[in-house]
Amino acid sequence: MSKGKGGANTKSEILQGTLDLMILKTLQAMGSLHGFGIARRLEQVSEDVLRLNEGTVYTSLLRLQQKGWIEAKWGASENNRKAKFYSITRRGLRQLVKETESWERISGVIGRVLRLGVRTP
Repeated sequence: MSKGKGGANTKSEILQGTLDLMILKTLQAMGSLHGFGIARRLEQVSEDVLRLNEGTVYTSLLRLQQKGWIEAKWGASENNRKAKFYSITRRGLRQLVKETESWERISGVIGRVLRLGVRTP
């Protein structure tokens, strides 16, 4: 996974839990998708700031599947190729709520820390 704009050789260090959260949210919002479609959708939403290789996405998909947060079924892709389509489970929906709350809390703390020392008139 690497950053788009700002250096094609630069690696983006997204915590694995963050990628898991983004995948869960994508599946919740868009319904069943194959791995390539998930990766492309995340790149599109990030306006190409994120560049996700399939290996990174599939590692996360496997982890989410093992936790029971997503399920996979075989189907045909847009170009009529056999592909695994992933969808979020009820357990995954509950986890998405927890992870979203946690992310919002932590990102709020990070925001406050980054504003330390900034004096406003």
